[in-house]
Amino acid sequence: MVYEWFRNIDFAWPENFLLLGLLPLLIWHYLRTQYKARGAVLVTTTNTLQVTTAKTKLRHTVFILRLLAITSIIVALARPQERSDIQKTQGEGIDIMLCIDVSGSMGERDIPPSRMEAAKQVAEDFVRNRPVDRIGLVIFSGESFTKCPITPDKNTLIKQIRSLDLRDGGYLEQGTLIGEGLATAVDRISSSNAKSQIVILLTDGKEDAPVTRLIDPLAALEIAKVKGVKVYTIGMGAGAASTSELSGETNKATDDFLDEGLLNKIAVETGGLFFRATNKKALTDIYASIDKLEKSKVELVTYKRFKEQYIPFLLAALAFLLLEQLLRMTVFRRLP
Repeated sequence: MVYEWFRNIDFAWPENFLLLGLLPLLIWHYLRTQYKARGAVLVTTTNTLQVTTAKTKLRHTVFILRLLAITSIIVALARPQERSDIQKTQGEGIDIMLCIDVSGSMGERDIPPSRMEAAKQVAEDFVRNRPVDRIGLVIFSGESFTKCPITPDKNTLIKQIRSLDLRDGGYLEQGTLIGEGLATAVDRISSSNAKSQIVILLTDGKEDAPVTRLIDPLAALEIAKVKGVKVYTIGMGAGAASTSELSGETNKATDDFLDEGLLNKIAVETGGLFFRATNKKALTDIYASIDKLEKSKVELVTYKRFKEQYIPFLLAALAFLLLEQLLRMTVFRRLP
């Protein structure tokens, strides 16, 4: 406990510790004085004089108390201060909305352990690397849903990303509504006052619209352009034979399972880029590229706070001096 306390202690005037060099001189002077103060009497034997009492055993206590008092005063003069360092990350962030496809095909295992799990892991790493940005999460299949609104709370967002499951598509209509997913993401992010607003849309399929579709992809693209939202699109999937996480069946994927033309159009017309992720490393590299392209102004500020701690040493010195005087006037009182 004492060690931990001293670890956080700094001394404003450490040069005053040079005064500790006086202590050996005081000890030498005390011992020299004690020797000279002894009386000399010639006797034939000293056996009768060898009487040991508590008072004789503790005869140096007064001097030790004086040394402790002086030491405490010197430490107080060195001005001990308890230091606490506080780090704060501040800067100009970017609002980012992750828009992730949770349709059944995201269970394909052509990207181990599955497309969904790879997307979750890489998205979590991306969030951790954006300390000052506000980030949210929208999911979509045959409908879209805001899983987490724009927030600076990274822990809450990461919990939502980790909780993503193919069963999330169970309470949404079946299908792949890229347009509605994008429109929802743009709507959630466009209300912010950030200078830069980004949507990262990840999907592994084409627009597969049920009759209940409200917004098609091109309409969502126009909304994003009007709102000034930049969209990065990611087409995910190896495009080879794969195994479904849900059914365990091996499916022969075709080369046209993605509408790369649509994804590229959305990205280019909003000022973003289209990426193709055929494996987890490629997906990681894509997020890293977006991270570099959309840099936030981050500043790490360290605050150092000091709390004066010399008063306990002064009180200790006072206590030692009072105890010394008390012992001099009582137990070690000398008669004239």
